[in-house]
Amino acid sequence: MADSEKKRFTKDFTLQEPICEEGIEKALAILRSGKLHRYNVDPGEKGEAAQLEEEFAAYMGKKYCLACASCGSAMYLALKSVGVKPGDTVLCNAYTLAPVPGAIENAGAQIELVEIGDDYTIDLDDLEKKAAAPGAKWFMLSHMRGHIANMDRIMEICNAHGLVLIEDCAHTMGATWDGKKSGAFGTVACFSTQTYKHMNSGEGGLMVTDDPDLIARAIIYSGSYMLYERHTARPEMAVFESIKTMVPNYSCRMDNLRAAILRPQLEILDNQCARWNKRYRILEEGLTAIQGITCPQRDPRENYVGSSIQFSLYGQDEPTIRRFLAECLAQGVELKWFGNKEPVGFTSAYESWRYFGRLPHLPNTLRILSVMCDMRIPLTFTADDCCTILAVIIEVSAKVIK
Repeated sequence: MADSEKKRFTKDFTLQEPICEEGIEKALAILRSGKLHRYNVDPGEKGEAAQLEEEFAAYMGKKYCLACASCGSAMYLALKSVGVKPGDTVLCNAYTLAPVPGAIENAGAQIELVEIGDDYTIDLDDLEKKAAAPGAKWFMLSHMRGHIANMDRIMEICNAHGLVLIEDCAHTMGATWDGKKSGAFGTVACFSTQTYKHMNSGEGGLMVTDDPDLIARAIIYSGSYMLYERHTARPEMAVFESIKTMVPNYSCRMDNLRAAILRPQLEILDNQCARWNKRYRILEEGLTAIQGITCPQRDPRENYVGSSIQFSLYGQDEPTIRRFLAECLAQGVELKWFGNKEPVGFTSAYESWRYFGRLPHLPNTLRILSVMCDMRIPLTFTADDCCTILAVIIEVSAKVIK
């Protein structure tokens, strides 16, 4: 086939929708006021960050919320605030992104990686085995790329073995398991508002919990100085009294500018999730029809948010996968591959986290990641764009996949 006859996709996989006009106006108001710092408010005034915390706590059905500089910093504060100490062991699924083990390392803890299954979620049998080991107390569950494990079984394992669950919901804001919001299961949950997530402030994170002592510690850790009364999604002031001089300041706050951009996005979040899923389902249906490509069947209890899609090229060797990726890219379809031996861009596999020292051999995880492809689905893509992407992948697959 001549190059001129090949299907081509011409849109940018990193281009997100613009910030909505209401968010832009709110941001301009903050810029004109000069009150970017979250504690730079008049007496009795609620800043944008405080209002965002109230609104996100209400959205999640949680008592408390803290707006942070990033999801990575939120996870770090969550680990510190639940009581993780240097040298403690934190269980974590082996399929995740670098900020998750980074937060664990930042807390001084040791990571115990747990295998994943063919549906890309944590291997529950391996989790139960490792949860029963001496010293297992903390569990950072990453809902990686929006794939939600069987949360009923997860909670049974946590309750049976006394595991404290911290949820990384960077990819599941707006998603649910059996009608319950992702992030509402653990002792504390962390969300991302980085550009490629479900709300966009460039960088940013949100932490939610019902635990008054935990959130009080997190607020002080985040850098409240003695201004924690200006948080409104917090417990009573008396909760802070015994800890206000005992908890360090790590300066992980969100500012009012980012909060102002986010508040209007929260109002339309559920609609945005529905828009993502429309695109996801077009791609999922098309990909599963291609010989040699497998998308895992999702549990009907999982109401996911399809802001990205993953599929596996089972039975293909590394040269074939590399050629498949290169041919797709040459025709404008940018796919990531978790089988790379070295980290590329945002994508890395657990063998890249060498700062943890000796890493375990996880044969199932390595087998699954070695053939896993990953693609963003920005809302700047239309349904027709999704069909064009499929046409490219179909064309390349017919030529490359054995």
